[in-house]
Amino acid sequence: MVTRWIRRSALLAALVAIVVGTATPTQRAEAAEADAAYAMGYFKESISGAGNVNALHLAVSDDGREWTPLNDNNAVLTPTAGTKGIRDPFLYRLRDGGWVVLATDIPVGGSFTKPNQYIHVWTSPDLVTWSQDRLLKVNGTNKSSYSWAPALHWDAVRAAYGITFSTVPPGFSHSVIAVSYTTDFVGATDPAIFHDTGSGIIDSHVVTGSDGANYLYYKDNASGRLTGARSASVEPGSFVTYTDGVAENPCTEAPTLVKSLTSSTWMLWGDTFCPNARFDLWQGDLLSGRWSKVGRQAYTAPLNAKHNTVHPITAADRERLVARYGTTSWNLLKSFNFPGHHVRHAHFEGRIGELPFDPYQDAQWRLRTGLAGGGTVSFESVNYPGHYLRQQGYTVRLVRDDGTSDFAADASFRRVAGLADATWSSFRSVRYPTRYLRHSSFSLRIDEVTTATERGDATFDVVR
Repeated sequence: MVTRWIRRSALLAALVAIVVGTATPTQRAEAAEADAAYAMGYFKESISGAGNVNALHLAVSDDGREWTPLNDNNAVLTPTAGTKGIRDPFLYRLRDGGWVVLATDIPVGGSFTKPNQYIHVWTSPDLVTWSQDRLLKVNGTNKSSYSWAPALHWDAVRAAYGITFSTVPPGFSHSVIAVSYTTDFVGATDPAIFHDTGSGIIDSHVVTGSDGANYLYYKDNASGRLTGARSASVEPGSFVTYTDGVAENPCTEAPTLVKSLTSSTWMLWGDTFCPNARFDLWQGDLLSGRWSKVGRQAYTAPLNAKHNTVHPITAADRERLVARYGTTSWNLLKSFNFPGHHVRHAHFEGRIGELPFDPYQDAQWRLRTGLAGGGTVSFESVNYPGHYLRQQGYTVRLVRDDGTSDFAADASFRRVAGLADATWSSFRSVRYPTRYLRHSSFSLRIDEVTTATERGDATFDVVR
């Protein structure tokens, strides 16, 4: 069985080779014939706010679970209209094959509840050539409320796109899901109430034509859950609750439904704001509304991503995105037995810590050709260039390279199949070949590994 990191690395190598013009015919064929993939859009926040970026970011994935940020996890679309800031992006393929991104108009530090009748719109024929940012009035008869989290679906009866969003209608004291219709994303109808439970609801996602029905998922503020409703049509007011859905905690919001490309399974992503910039994932059956939690070993969202949107793309789309924006120049190392934790440095001590945290750059590493030579790897800090993870007396610290052969041996490792899971990775010390990089009580060490617990401690996933 080919391991997950080898498959992922091989595909990205083929795409990069295409970008730089060195691809072999085999690599071009592999990229062109790859199974369809996914694109994710998001904005970014971090615990302290230092990583907040209210602009559109993109990532790609083979399976909708493990994500590779594009453009070094920097923005690909920066808003220029309205408040010059966005939240809650929504990516959608149009019926003519083009694309649109919608987003809430809120800048970094802006008021969430400030009245705003407008949302942001970008359109594109190919995901890499984008129109100018423009505003679309979707809340034309409501000057006193916000227009949050726009989402999109096709309404065949109206032959128009329905834009659902959260707002408090005139005369109401609670939020509802409203809908406005457009055919050109230049003008839109006045809003109607799409779904109202009698108490506050936000963050809609409509899926049409699945098993002969249409589905609406939203955050129910009263229950704190991501709740599902169903209808035979997409008429406003026609959806009826059929499942209580899911929640990790009362801060769970922003449901995103994603159909598997290889089975009938669905994924349901949920964002959270306590702590901020963390996603939970469930899998299940959309028809029955039964969902089970996915362990964090099985998915990795982009660093600091917030309120995601996920849409299937073709292999050609993915190739074009990687060619235009590139991926990342750094990696994260995720712990196998504490999968919410990642290798980091803290006060120059090597540790694993649970993301999100600040400074988040402490978890970013450039995997260099090992200082001890070919066939080895060394971990250079992104925010302390020239500093590497080095063992000293079996403990691991972040230390500046002094150019000596001793340093090179102490800071180099041989990457091997994961001791606890061969699809992950373990790192054997060059200085002490019977010892492996591991965590013990969350501190990094190099130790001989004999027990199942120690094998888990010494297993990591190299992610982006």
